[in-house]
Amino acid sequence: MLPAMDEQDETPHAVDDSQVWETLRAAHGAYLAATSPAYDQVLKEVADRIQASGSIGKADIGTLLFWKRLRANTPWVNDLMTWQEPKVRAVTEKAVRAVTDVSLSVPQAATAGRGELKPLPGFRTGDALASALLLAAAPERMAVYDRRARAGLNILHRPLLRGRYGRYMELVEELRSIAKQHGNAWTARDVDVALYWLGGPKSQS
Repeated sequence: MLPAMDEQDETPHAVDDSQVWETLRAAHGAYLAATSPAYDQVLKEVADRIQASGSIGKADIGTLLFWKRLRANTPWVNDLMTWQEPKVRAVTEKAVRAVTDVSLSVPQAATAGRGELKPLPGFRTGDALASALLLAAAPERMAVYDRRARAGLNILHRPLLRGRYGRYMELVEELRSIAKQHGNAWTARDVDVALYWLGGPKSQS
């Protein structure tokens, strides 16, 4: 068990990597045990469509909204629906190109991709849905961000000080490196589900 960190304390503390790994490994296993393998099927379907088209359409965004279990009865959804499909794809094509650009490091690609999504209604602030789009665009590189993942990082004494997606992916890559040191070739998605479970209600009760 890792020592607790005050939520107001934004100073990272040195924590043994072995402790971090054991905490992550246990959370990852608990997530897999509690979650149907079918849950990510729609994510894979969207990812396959993005790979074929090189862009993300309104139907894909709607599917990922459903997959992420976010509210759809918000003003930005109505605004997005008034955009013509080619306009949406022109924006998202740039984001897809950014996150799949292997000349960029993962954090750099994440920052670039997140920036390209900002013109879309509902994507100027907040990274939860944006990260789902970027994950679907580059499933071997990107990860989902949400408040539970952020809480998981706090438990691991790696607070996300600025709340930016590029910095989040920097921390995810650090945790992937720790997993690799312990003989496990985790994807960024493996890390994000572990963080999600770790930062959920079960770990905070």
